[in-house]
Amino acid sequence: MRQFNVIIAGIVDHSIMSKEMKRLQKLRTNNDIIDTLILVEHPEVVTIGPKARKDGVEVPKRFATSPIDRGGGITWHGAGQIVAYPIFLWDLDGEKNVAAVINLLEEWIINTLQPLGIICERDQRMQGIWKDGYKFSSVGLNFLKWVSRHGLTINYNTPEGRVEGLAGCGLESGTTTSLNALGEQGLTREILEAMLISTAQSTLNRTLAKISCQSSNPQ
Repeated sequence: MRQFNVIIAGIVDHSIMSKEMKRLQKLRTNNDIIDTLILVEHPEVVTIGPKARKDGVEVPKRFATSPIDRGGGITWHGAGQIVAYPIFLWDLDGEKNVAAVINLLEEWIINTLQPLGIICERDQRMQGIWKDGYKFSSVGLNFLKWVSRHGLTINYNTPEGRVEGLAGCGLESGTTTSLNALGEQGLTREILEAMLISTAQSTLNRTLAKISCQSSNPQ
């Protein structure tokens, strides 16, 4: 079974991580590294994808913004959100197209939260994961020779009203929220890091090789 490394990065500015993802993606396409999963939290920023720019989506001036090159529209990043970036070569069985990979990542989120008693689902309105009609998780990727960059988010305890105040990509403001706002309390980044690593091995059909903790406050 294919192996993967994990980097627990702590809190890192999105612009710094964006450059690091590009570097690692190039290394992976050259087979200089194995599949690598980055788990991180970003200081607050709203990333704006090509679709949002094409549609003329406007982000309120109270948010810092950053253009990105993955698919999709706008995505909020900040405290109370964990971000998972799989720098993976997707060429195993069941990974033969973009839709299949997105579906696999969505399944990973569902399987990560189910052991914690959180039941969630997909919704035809937009890719990502939803609970009780609200979206709390986004998925968006960029590929180079079938090696991915960018990844997924899980809003577990975001500041009240921040992500809810954004509208874009056909969703009304208030549609995106956090698990805490939906009554799922007690989640921490450390709990989700552990669960994502554990369920990645079964859902993504890969075996954990090594964990590197670069966080300033490792658990």
